[in-house]
Amino acid sequence: MTTESTKLLSPAEIAKYIDHTMLRPEADNAAFDKLCEEALRYRFHSVCVNSCRVGYVAKLLKGSGVKVCSVVGFPLGSMTSRSKAFETGEAVGEGASEIDMVINVGFLKSGDQKAVEEDIRAVRGATRPETLLKVIIETALLSRDEKILACELAKKAGANFVKTCTGFAGGAATEEDLALMKSVVGPGMEVKASGGVRTYKTALMCLGAGATRLGAVSSVAIVTEAEGSGSY
Repeated sequence: MTTESTKLLSPAEIAKYIDHTMLRPEADNAAFDKLCEEALRYRFHSVCVNSCRVGYVAKLLKGSGVKVCSVVGFPLGSMTSRSKAFETGEAVGEGASEIDMVINVGFLKSGDQKAVEEDIRAVRGATRPETLLKVIIETALLSRDEKILACELAKKAGANFVKTCTGFAGGAATEEDLALMKSVVGPGMEVKASGGVRTYKTALMCLGAGATRLGAVSSVAIVTEAEGSGSY
């Protein structure tokens, strides 16, 4: 998607790129009821939740066309591959059609490429063929070369997306990172921007830089800002 084409996106078109996200540990049932109500109203692509909430939101969204996305190994990515695979299998069984896993950043920084790739493959192996797998590389903690390597390993391991940040380790999606990630994975994979995506302008920047999905907690604000902007 070019920067020029993003300027023409309507609020409804922006919404279809958004994973409407709720990952706060203190969030109660009412918060997830609201999350799903908003997703249905604005027709966001999915809701993105912790794995323990997948079954709850899947029931609320059943038959609506709004997808359920679960994070796995969140937010640190430092648990065993077997643990991540188990969590993935449970989330998929409860109704998740998309999985956002966190890589093991420590393994990557130790130069253990095999361990990083096998970690991703373990999660991939616990999904269904139609499940989308997004790999969170945690850009805020990586050098440029490490970002490139993380994207290469995610591609090699069979992921569908690479994703910027958890939002829990600082940093934010940047135009530079998104363009770099897209250049590495090429046309066969997609890029998700997450971390600091709070405004219509930022959403357009991310899409213009090569992202095809946006992770956001400020989804409603982004779409309503777009409605009032007159920019489309």
